[in-house]
Amino acid sequence: MDALPAIYRKLGVRRIIHASGTTTRYGGTLLRPEALEAMSEASRVLVNMDELNEVAGAAIARMLGAEAAFVTAGASAGLILQAAACIAGDDPGKITRLPDTRGMKNEIVIQRAHRFAYDQAYRVAGGTLVEIGLARRTQPFELEDAITDRTAAVAYLISPFTSPPGILPLEQVIAIAHRRGVPVIVDAASMLPPRDNLTKFLRLGADLVSFSGGKGIRGPQSTGILAGRRDLVRAVTLNASPNQALGRAAKTSKEEIAGLLTALEIFMAEDEAAEMKRYRDVCATIVDGLADLPGLRAVVEQDPVNRVLPHAVFYFTPEWIGPSGHAVQVALAQGEPHIYVQQGAHQGGYADEIAIDPINLQPGDEQVIVARLREELRARDTTDRSALDRVHELTRRADR
Repeated sequence: MDALPAIYRKLGVRRIIHASGTTTRYGGTLLRPEALEAMSEASRVLVNMDELNEVAGAAIARMLGAEAAFVTAGASAGLILQAAACIAGDDPGKITRLPDTRGMKNEIVIQRAHRFAYDQAYRVAGGTLVEIGLARRTQPFELEDAITDRTAAVAYLISPFTSPPGILPLEQVIAIAHRRGVPVIVDAASMLPPRDNLTKFLRLGADLVSFSGGKGIRGPQSTGILAGRRDLVRAVTLNASPNQALGRAAKTSKEEIAGLLTALEIFMAEDEAAEMKRYRDVCATIVDGLADLPGLRAVVEQDPVNRVLPHAVFYFTPEWIGPSGHAVQVALAQGEPHIYVQQGAHQGGYADEIAIDPINLQPGDEQVIVARLREELRARDTTDRSALDRVHELTRRADR
């Protein structure tokens, strides 16, 4: 592990082991050294921000094969600018009035399964969310009926565990919306890697796609990318800093733009197969270190939708006699060092699970995680095994 920087020692801030993904609350990801150097270089000269936004956006658009692109102050700011662009467009009068959208097309249709904390960003721009469907099912006619002369856009979330089989897929949403002349705005903030996602959603026909620059890309944490239609990106630009518009509050500095561009170039050039192997190896080490605990099903999982990176996953089966996953999660977070893991019932058929995302693990972290997990899982395992066997036998008899 790297030594704690002097500034953190001075402030009394402790290092954490971030095994829950790229969560902003825990620092996102580690900035690439090359990006930091680019930021340092950019800080030594003043430039025109309109010019920098334009050329940086053009460079990103070329890398992504998009019509246009813009660097935002994080993916959430990208959602605000998506909504502003679709509601106010490039009309100076409307741009100045936001978030007052009286008399404008301001409705943003969204499937209930895609409601999440950050869709507040659409409302920041004056959007009114129109919810369709049930928690796990949406019918095509529901989207058709929801689109009216008040509709500004259809929002689509692409994120782990938000796409149950019964909801409308992105391709179908795009087809329905485009037949009615309505743009589709996509939030794919946390879906990198795989690198193919940088172009996939645009190829499918999405009109504006928002990505985080500070997660898998490992650029500055306070950056993001909006890519898509040229006219909508122009509207994004007019609604964004340095203009005196709604997006002025989400200012992106010249240093951050330089850092993101550098990080994106490196990210796209990396060997993804080698990266995934490294993650699988780390996860396998963690799984192997705890595979002997009875009642836990320890596996390495990866899939294109919910675990786009390999994860070490521990399912608490009915035979488990120790603490709950939530209790273990809390104990790890409160311990020394603080260890943050994913916890919840997502898949596998069990009521509880713990998952380890390896993207932010540093060399040696896996051994610390195994030791701390074993400590917390076994320290509270005080249930008498023979008593548990009797409970299971009574349960089996009742089932008969």
